Amino acid sequence: MGLQVRAALGLDPWDVFHQGLVKRTPLSFGTVTMIVGAAVLLLWIPLRQRPGLGTVSNVLVIGVTVDATLWLVPQPEALAWRVPLLVISVVVGGAATGLYISARFGPGPRDGLMTGLHQRTGRSVRLVRTGIEVAVLATGFALGGSVGVGTVLYALAIGPLSQYFLGLFAIPSATGDAADDTVGGAPGPTTEGSPVVAQGGPRSPIRDLI
Repeated sequence: MGLQVRAALGLDPWDVFHQGLVKRTPLSFGTVTMIVGAAVLLLWIPLRQRPGLGTVSNVLVIGVTVDATLWLVPQPEALAWRVPLLVISVVVGGAATGLYISARFGPGPRDGLMTGLHQRTGRSVRLVRTGIEVAVLATGFALGGSVGVGTVLYALAIGPLSQYFLGLFAIPSATGDAADDTVGGAPGPTTEGSPVVAQGGPRSPIRDLI
């Protein structure tokens, strides 16, 4: 997140929203990220989502780390530096997604909102995720957040990268099938007609994240 901010070529939808809030408040980027994460957690209550160690860590660790990164990494002017920063940031973001979801200590607040809405509404994860991303992107842009080629690159690349790293870092389940694991380590819904149910048994929400 910090590297993508420093690249100054456009942010992912949630960070466009975060940056828009930063421009309207005296708060740091990391502080805004933590406040938004905590606020999103409140939306878990009616969705009956249960936070885990990964959820709390997502709120606290990312906010502190992004502020530290912005303090350590100067703002480059030349595209020769900004483009590699952008590419590295997106690749590392995909790797981070694969690592923290595969650890099965609970999804981050934003991913939990996505899976919670998916389970409660019966809508596909893709539809729910797209709706959330479009909403926060539009709001962040209206607040003055940075939208650009980095936003497009993130949107196109984060799905395939996350899918690749989820497979790379997947921890096999007791049956030896890593694909049967679910987000946060809890079993997915098995209600008849649910989008996460496939022939032959319940389908993992991890498969539907991308």
